[in-house]
Amino acid sequence: MLRGRPQGQIYTSAIHQCSEAKHEFVAVGMVDEVQFLHYDSVSKRAVPKQAWMDQLTTEDPDYLERNTEGYQGNQQVYKGNVETAKKRFNQTGVRQAVSTKLRWDQDRAYNQYKKHYFTKECVDWLKKYLANGKSTLQRTERPRVSLLQRSPSSPVVCHATGFFPDRVVVFWRRDGQELYEQVDPGEVLPNHDGTFQVSVDLDLTAVPQEDWGRYECVVQLKGIEDISTPLDPALIRTNWGKTGRDGGLPGPFLVAGSVAGALLLVGALVLAGVCWHRKRNGSAKRPAAGSDTSSENPEGQKHLLALTPDPKS
Repeated sequence: MLRGRPQGQIYTSAIHQCSEAKHEFVAVGMVDEVQFLHYDSVSKRAVPKQAWMDQLTTEDPDYLERNTEGYQGNQQVYKGNVETAKKRFNQTGVRQAVSTKLRWDQDRAYNQYKKHYFTKECVDWLKKYLANGKSTLQRTERPRVSLLQRSPSSPVVCHATGFFPDRVVVFWRRDGQELYEQVDPGEVLPNHDGTFQVSVDLDLTAVPQEDWGRYECVVQLKGIEDISTPLDPALIRTNWGKTGRDGGLPGPFLVAGSVAGALLLVGALVLAGVCWHRKRNGSAKRPAAGSDTSSENPEGQKHLLALTPDPKS
């Protein structure tokens, strides 16, 4: 992942899955966790995912075709590289990894090319994406906050959803002081509409209900005032009856479990980072780089650069 200014980031990732999986290769371009480009081995096309990409493709009519060709080339590269890596690590493990690293380090021309790309060209493209998608990427959407509890003995969950951007801080306080014990913070997850959600559990096992009033959940997002929600039983939405104000857990909270499960599945796959790149007139040319991977496609590599170099003997 290439990070630019604090409000933006751009990266693409490639996934090489097992042969039984639907997609052998997937590449996704994202800015601030918002997907703007998608390619997979089934469609074999680079597809824009945001309306603000129309302006870019109008200004650069070859954009999608050029990236389609690049991803198709890299699909073959990654397929060969994954097979090579599997054979190597099954045989020699760490020793082979050290040998491979040393070979990469010796390819100075290729490394200089990548340094120029990651420090200059990728940054230029990040700025262009941020400019084109400013109204979407630099907006602020206020979170909706709920207190949730699955059963009387379960932790109380402070659930914030519908916010953008994803850089939110959610925590529990007792008597005005942030809690570091009794809490279990979750990770920020995407919603289907481009916003985000996050939950933070509070363990009240040893806390009598008469002391609940000392607790509150605080949500902080730049550009809006802090949202403070007191731990009031009347505000808690439960899974066993309408004891709270609204009763029943909200849809996004129920979806979060399946999202987390999907993330665990993805985590089991072989992941390799890919950074998309466009060859402009006058930009640096990629020096030739050898590889022991028979499927490597130098032309494809002109369009996409692996964040980790291609395996070499």
